Amino acid sequence: QVQLVESGGGLVQAGGSLRLSCAASGRTLSTLIMGWFRQAPGKEREFVAGVTQSGRTTLYADSVKGRFTISRDNVKNTAYLQMNSLKFEDTAVYYCGANGGGVIRMTTHDYGYWGQGTQVTVSS
Repeated sequence: QVQLVESGGGLVQAGGSLRLSCAASGRTLSTLIMGWFRQAPGKEREFVAGVTQSGRTTLYADSVKGRFTISRDNVKNTAYLQMNSLKFEDTAVYYCGANGGGVIRMTTHDYGYWGQGTQVTVSS
């Protein structure tokens, strides 16, 4: 069993930055692919970014490419999402997910573990 806890959300002005963290417990993070998703009010949860177990391979949604960076520290058992140049449309609850597969997946049903989410609000 894996427990995930996100932190780092908040209110920021457009153009600003935030760094989200996802702390894992119950299982070594190095065995898991990590993904960040987000869900805006009235919308489905969507893929934002993913990183493989080694951290060498990443994948991003087109909407955040060049602005967001996913990373991980397997020693600290924590994954991160650095968000720069934030836009109003980035406002959402951000969730981290984990799965034990070998390929980064972009669909929610491929992730067996989820955190409770952290709210990111970008003011225009």
